[in-house]
Amino acid sequence: MYDIVENNPEFVVIYKKPGASFHSDSGEPGLFETVKQQEGFCELFPVHRLDKITSGLLVMAKTPEINRQLTDAFSQRQVQKYYLAVSAKKPNKKQGLIKGDMAPARRGAWKLITAQDNPAITQFFSKSISPGHRLFMVKPHTGKTHQIRVALKSIGSPIAGDSLYGDSIQSAGYDRCYLHAYSLTFVLGGKHYRFTELPREGDFFCDDFFTAAIQEWREPWLLPWPQLLSRTQKMDKS
Repeated sequence: MYDIVENNPEFVVIYKKPGASFHSDSGEPGLFETVKQQEGFCELFPVHRLDKITSGLLVMAKTPEINRQLTDAFSQRQVQKYYLAVSAKKPNKKQGLIKGDMAPARRGAWKLITAQDNPAITQFFSKSISPGHRLFMVKPHTGKTHQIRVALKSIGSPIAGDSLYGDSIQSAGYDRCYLHAYSLTFVLGGKHYRFTELPREGDFFCDDFFTAAIQEWREPWLLPWPQLLSRTQKMDKS
């Protein structure tokens, strides 16, 4: 279900494998409980979560105070997060900003709407990696349920292998849903932490096309992400 990436007195960072459910499922211990039991932690707190289909980096706190600090950092958008995704559909724009409120749709899914009352905010770059497939580097600025999956669907590029947001027949031909939590950066106690882990599962994440394409994106924080203006900055400019 997971591998340990970092284990220090304040928190633990794990590599979550795709298909691992965060919470208990059908009577089986979930990822969170499994980590706590197998690593012998007296206390453990779930700072954030990943969908069952998503692989990649997860941080869990070891004390209530560290949990509060990290949870606050996530909620105040002070944590930099970067995700990798693959789609079999060409987007209606190659890079940019996806912004809008999210509303419930059918079958437990969500959809992006034009309202901007409490928007999900997502930036992305994309490139072709092989005939018929495109790689995305995604930077979410908010943490809405299914946010990246909904955002990419909204620009015509549902994630490969995602049966909820893509074509169920086409999705069945993939060995996994191609969404991966690639990098996390945060500050704790005045110290900067950065963790980056390439995906380890999935044919398209392990082939030569992906290996070549990811080279210029190995440090996504250095990409030319357009700066997002806060509401106060927008008012000052108007």
